[in-house]
Amino acid sequence: MIIYLYVIIIMAFTHQDTECMTLALKLSQFGRRAVGANPMVGCVITLDGKIIAQDYHRLYGEGHAEVNALEQINYKGENTKVYITLEPCSHYGKTAPCSEALIKAGVQKVFIAMLDPNPLVSGRGIKLLQDSDIEVEVGLLEKEATEINRGFIKRMQTGLPFVTSKIAMSLDGRTAMKNGDSKWITSEASRKDVQLLRSLNQAIMTGSGTIKSDNPMMTVRTENIESKPLRVVIDSNNIITDTTLNIFSSDAETLILNNNNSEVLPNGKLDLKSALIKLGEMGINNLLLEAGSGLNGAMTKAGLIDEFIIYTAPVLLGSDANPMIEIPLKKMSDKIKLNIVELSQIENDIKIRATIK
Repeated sequence: MIIYLYVIIIMAFTHQDTECMTLALKLSQFGRRAVGANPMVGCVITLDGKIIAQDYHRLYGEGHAEVNALEQINYKGENTKVYITLEPCSHYGKTAPCSEALIKAGVQKVFIAMLDPNPLVSGRGIKLLQDSDIEVEVGLLEKEATEINRGFIKRMQTGLPFVTSKIAMSLDGRTAMKNGDSKWITSEASRKDVQLLRSLNQAIMTGSGTIKSDNPMMTVRTENIESKPLRVVIDSNNIITDTTLNIFSSDAETLILNNNNSEVLPNGKLDLKSALIKLGEMGINNLLLEAGSGLNGAMTKAGLIDEFIIYTAPVLLGSDANPMIEIPLKKMSDKIKLNIVELSQIENDIKIRATIK
């Protein structure tokens, strides 16, 4: 392994620096549904304190944010400052290295929100810039940049996608009646919010039990949003054989993970971590889990869920209804603690975003 050494001079960032990086971060998110396995990146270029170019990585396989912005000024970057939400790439892939483009343009100074999360290349882009006498500052709004690309970062560092479990439940923690009936616990407004949530993920995963009982579409059905997440089904018992099911519609691609194409544990269940690694190898950064209590419990027990988004409706379904998660805890000391990250109200429902402590 080659270790790249680079020097970062820590300086105070000005108000204008913060404003420019804030704009770059906002721009980066416009590419959320189109950059695929790539990170979301925004770029702003200034000259004499005025913004002269701004752009973002728009589409997987096409120009990166830096190149798109440099094109607006015909690659004439003398005396300019450049604000980038992620360390510019230093290798040849589908496009040429962005660090090379910045060097050829002759930019004066580059502000970078965060380093490349790939440990094999992190710092290399900075070193190339510094070796060309370009001043570099790192860490401006790093926390915000990290949150935007949390899925990409996790996949680069662990091989696993960032997993969000979406759950719609009653006030007494139930997700469906004993006969499987779950339509509808939450409000129409909450269900519309779920469609938006789906569009922000590259894949939606559920279990074969949910497919058999609900026959869901597992697609994004929101006007003016073009998003087709991969549909993934965990089918440990190889029971999904009916090709007329909604998951086999032409609205999106479908991947069935079963005993024939996945690693299996001694208990006959699929190795869920291996399944997620397979999705990571496919370039899936963000995965939405929309499953029943069994798969949610197994994923939680295996430590594979990064956050929960729980829509809680002001209704009671009673003790015979199905719980949100099947984890047979025996003692109070076994309880699973959550950190509430965000709390909001959608009509009469409460939306909770939480992570496991």
